[in-house]
Amino acid sequence: MAQDSVGFSSDYQFWLQKLSVWDQASTLETQQDTCLHLPRFQEFLRQMYEVLKEMDSNTIIERFPTIGQLLARTCWNPFILAFAKKILIWCLCCLINKEPQNSEESKLNSWTRGLLSHILSAFRFDTKEVGLFTQGLGYAPADYCPGLLKNMVLSLASELRENHLNGFNTQRRMVPEKIRFLSRVCIPLVTLPDIEPLVEALLTYHGYEPQEVLWPEFFDAVNEAFLLKKISLPTSAVVCLWLRHLPSLEKATLHLFDKLISSERNFLRRIECFLKDSLLPEAACHPAIFRIVDEMFRCALLETDGAPEVLAAIQVFTWCFVEALEKKNKQLKFTFKTYFPYASPSLIMVLLQHPKEIPQELWHQPLKHISEMLREIVEDQTHGSYGGPFECWFLFIHFGGWADIVAEQLVMSEAEPPEALLWLLAFSYSPRDRSLQRTQTMIEVKAVLGHLKKLFRSPTLSAKDLQAAAAESRDRDPRPPLCQQLIRRLILNFLLWAPGGHVIAREVITLMAPTDELTYEMTGLLDQTLYRWDHLCMEAPRSRKLARELLAELRSAGTAR
Repeated sequence: MAQDSVGFSSDYQFWLQKLSVWDQASTLETQQDTCLHLPRFQEFLRQMYEVLKEMDSNTIIERFPTIGQLLARTCWNPFILAFAKKILIWCLCCLINKEPQNSEESKLNSWTRGLLSHILSAFRFDTKEVGLFTQGLGYAPADYCPGLLKNMVLSLASELRENHLNGFNTQRRMVPEKIRFLSRVCIPLVTLPDIEPLVEALLTYHGYEPQEVLWPEFFDAVNEAFLLKKISLPTSAVVCLWLRHLPSLEKATLHLFDKLISSERNFLRRIECFLKDSLLPEAACHPAIFRIVDEMFRCALLETDGAPEVLAAIQVFTWCFVEALEKKNKQLKFTFKTYFPYASPSLIMVLLQHPKEIPQELWHQPLKHISEMLREIVEDQTHGSYGGPFECWFLFIHFGGWADIVAEQLVMSEAEPPEALLWLLAFSYSPRDRSLQRTQTMIEVKAVLGHLKKLFRSPTLSAKDLQAAAAESRDRDPRPPLCQQLIRRLILNFLLWAPGGHVIAREVITLMAPTDELTYEMTGLLDQTLYRWDHLCMEAPRSRKLARELLAELRSAGTAR
């Protein structure tokens, strides 16, 4: 080395301070000072490269903990970038860890690639660098270089696609080493628009090699760029990405979860937008992707002990997934058994029926059929191959619209509530209950429904009447929390559909939601109801108007608190 380590360390501190001064103020004086020191700084970068190239990335960070500040400030200084871009790229490449062992090393790689991408995207050849031959071709350098890059990318992408047609003709096939090299070269460039055709061709490339040929960090870089909206890819390429690299699919799902958690809750339309924007429902048309995403939803459900937000997200995800499946496959390539391998095929087919396709007066028939099949599986041990109560409930909540319809049908029907519908409603709210507990819930619900039916056509309805109808019997133990939630759901449906319910709705809602928690619950129920009505194209102007007004008032009250 040209200098000893003590001298280099001294220069290192000097230039770190100098860069800080240049970075803090962009005046004519600082610009002149920068230009004056450029030759010395370029020589410093050369010396630094000689030092860095002898170390691995961990040693570099340990010995020079502020090197990130120095290199970042250097990369964002246009004068230095124009004067010493090549040596700067060499220094940055020394920070790349070829086989990151932990998240910190992966983050360092990602950060370094970001700086490299910035340099390369800002890189402009001048006439001397391009060579005089470009002028002979009739191109100005500024036009020639982008055109050259575009043609090269399209040529490589075309070669990759033709590789499929060559089959086992090894003489005409692109060798795996070249494909792997291409994927590595693309890592710092994936966000450049001109590179997108090559990125897409690499993702959709399917060779005949027994192992993955693309560089793992290529998948990471593309996935991160896609999630942050820095790159636009067709769904087919995204599906290939997630099928070929499981960590990318997991990160995409967790990224979606983060957006759902951080967004304002109880907005199912917003959840639907997030889901469709993520491309996960559309990608889930491939069973392998569906099974992994569904398993992550299952884990989220267990971790949150059945949180309403997770239940709503699963239901909306399933709606979007089924919609995408219907658009994509008029004739299904995969049976639904492939998506739900542990469920009864006949039960799946009934659940998949869209209520909109069935006359409203006949909704009780599929509900009764669903209840009978679920009850047989849950209570009959001979159907163990279809899973226990939790598996049945997890399948049922995917199509949660049916559970919402049960509560509505029980309130609106003038007939005696059928046991099958009572069982289905009790099971949907508390699947872990044993038979005796569920029977007790059914008794409670039936008693409340009996009172509500007497009040449904009452010309003079009061909030006290409704409170009395929902009151707990003194002869019984207090209702479990989930049973109380179920009763509140029935009361809300009564208010929306009973002729006299509209007059006392606000007073009853105020009594039912005295706390933030209950306000949040009522808000969720109303939002879910309106979302379902929209999907079913239900014509209920008065009920819909009241639901919207109550929802707006509860949201406003929640914001005020």
